[in-house]
Amino acid sequence: MSPPYFADSPHLVKCINSYFDYLDGEFHYEDKPGKTSADEPVPQRKVYDREPEPATLAGLALHLGFNSVQAFEEYVETGELSETLKWGRLRIEAYYEKKLHAQSSTGAIFVLKKLGWTDKYEPKAAVATPTVMDIVVHNSGPLPAGNEKDVIL
Repeated sequence: MSPPYFADSPHLVKCINSYFDYLDGEFHYEDKPGKTSADEPVPQRKVYDREPEPATLAGLALHLGFNSVQAFEEYVETGELSETLKWGRLRIEAYYEKKLHAQSSTGAIFVLKKLGWTDKYEPKAAVATPTVMDIVVHNSGPLPAGNEKDVIL
């Protein structure tokens, strides 16, 4: 199966944004039950018709029309609009990175590791030092005189 067709980058951005909008769920407001006075506004509460969902790489891939996460990743590596898909993938990473500050972040850590993060310190590759060349000066005759008095005729 071929990867889904995206007309251009702005079209793909709209598709990615629609996935994240979908994740917010659907809700409406209802009046809170209880005693209220005539001069006070009625307090309202948010009631979900469809609960919010967490962002997932598989969910994004399905929403965009890919048939597997592997096909999504291959398109990220070689596809025409790979930079835009990398942006969508980064939004998912940002979603889970925010969850690292929560009380229990083990699930977020697991997802971030699956997305390529590591908890091991990996020092950056050493910068190549320029090649040092030894310069050897060979004398080609008598040393020059320091002043006229050193010259013997």
